[in-house]
Amino acid sequence: MITRRRALAAWAALVAVAFAVGGLLHARGVLRIDHLPPLHALARLPTLALLPAAAFAVVAVPALPRLTAHLPMRAALAAAFGASLAWTVLLAVSGEGLAWPFTHPQEYLAGLGAVGDDPLGWLAGFTRDLPAYPTHVRGHPPLPVLVLWALAAAGLPGPFWAAVLVVVTGCSATVAIGLAVWRVAGEEAARRALPYLALCPAAVWIATTMDAFFAGVGAWGTALLVLGARSRAGRVALGLGAGLALGALPYLSYGLVPYLVVPLVAAVTAEVPRTTVAACLAGMAGVSALFAAGGFWWPAGVLATHAEWAADPGAARPYLYFLVADLAVLALVTGPAAAVGLVVPGRAGERILPVAALAAVLALDVSGVTRGEVERIWLPYALWVVAAAGRTGAGRAGDSRLLAVQAVAGLLLQGFVRSPW
Repeated sequence: MITRRRALAAWAALVAVAFAVGGLLHARGVLRIDHLPPLHALARLPTLALLPAAAFAVVAVPALPRLTAHLPMRAALAAAFGASLAWTVLLAVSGEGLAWPFTHPQEYLAGLGAVGDDPLGWLAGFTRDLPAYPTHVRGHPPLPVLVLWALAAAGLPGPFWAAVLVVVTGCSATVAIGLAVWRVAGEEAARRALPYLALCPAAVWIATTMDAFFAGVGAWGTALLVLGARSRAGRVALGLGAGLALGALPYLSYGLVPYLVVPLVAAVTAEVPRTTVAACLAGMAGVSALFAAGGFWWPAGVLATHAEWAADPGAARPYLYFLVADLAVLALVTGPAAAVGLVVPGRAGERILPVAALAAVLALDVSGVTRGEVERIWLPYALWVVAAAGRTGAGRAGDSRLLAVQAVAGLLLQGFVRSPW
């Protein structure tokens, strides 16, 4: 049996080896575009601006587990969401701020000019015109740009409002995953997981990368699906809502197709009724039909994006190094408590959703299309893996040491890593 100490040692060894080998490869010129491999980032020194986040962690680490353990469940979910939002924002403002990543000329907002006042025309020509777009637009389906276009059309334009949308949606995944765990593994498991979801190191990249928005959409799609197992009156409505959210995932990121394993496993485990599943499938089919009617054919988009990726410097990254290093980044993003939670004995139901997410990550990792920059790409999957930390039992009954380690990991990442996201 793997003990907690061995799990922590394995976590530390994986991270250390990935950085050591990455440093050697960078020094030899093998990794030219990654200056802090396995992260796509630069090193820096912490500043006093990190103190508010540290002060919040000092208060939240002992207080949040007690709140999530004893408050009514709805209030516990709200407390976890509030803590997640505060933690994420405080980390972000200690660096370049919430909106700064969206000001980059290769980000999604830079592609809005091509959309203009004709989103349907832009959608119809998306695959054809792909080489002319900014890097992030070329690497994804069209829906992220359309979401930001809709936000601007609603009177909320620019980097700040885009950042607000992303951060709030990304942090709301804490609530959605808590609800899903509640339905799949029980209320006790959900209450234990909530503090770890709120204070996870992934918060460093929830603010601000569009992948955090993807994480929120996927988490709510899964949550709505399993909630349909308990609601007779709302089975069809919840299933349809789940289908619209889950059906949107492949149009947000091509790398989110394996993510559908998570709601599939959740639906089977929670014994979601056939009417809800049917409504979900109808919603997913409806999303695909709308995009096809708008002139975007998903397989053609995949082929065009793969051609752009093959011509990008990122495609030259060494496969074998990132096969292991990408998993080290997942370890960093999820924190050491998740590693412990994945191996400690306990009820299998509490581990099934994190393991499903981990299996999806492994499929993407082996495929080789995710070589580097996965600190953002892994976000939708990582938050489910973080839920495994609740299996440690730490944090609820006064033993907050592992939760404190999670918070320290987030502070160290924010303090020593300057990420473009």
